[in-house]
Amino acid sequence: MPTSSFRPPACSLDLARGDANFSTRWRLIKEGFTRGYLKTHEHPQRSESRRAKGEQGIWQRRFWEHAIRDEADFAAHLDYIHINPVKHGLVTAARDWPYSTFQDWVARGGCMTKRWGSDDASRRCPTGSARNELVVPGRGL
Repeated sequence: MPTSSFRPPACSLDLARGDANFSTRWRLIKEGFTRGYLKTHEHPQRSESRRAKGEQGIWQRRFWEHAIRDEADFAAHLDYIHINPVKHGLVTAARDWPYSTFQDWVARGGCMTKRWGSDDASRRCPTGSARNELVVPGRGL
């Protein structure tokens, strides 16, 4: 991983109904993480631009906001989140990324198995198969 910045492959934030203040939530998450990180790690190298703006250089500057539309959209984003550490060469299989919810989804059953997202398995669930009883956030379990 580069020492100049930390970019989690992807993550999801489910806000309470009626709360759409993503920017404030992400700012607070980033600030809290950064304070804790800097207590136990070296300060990362920063560009002149980041120094001038008081940025630590741990996080990327922007985020992508997307409201999940339906179960298929949720499934596509869940796949993206789980496969991203593999895509970026951090691990060789989705099951190996220790910060992922992947193992939780495997434990639910359905078409995701421990082999999903590895070189020896497809990343797609067969058409019509249950994808671990997907639930769209905000619609209950």
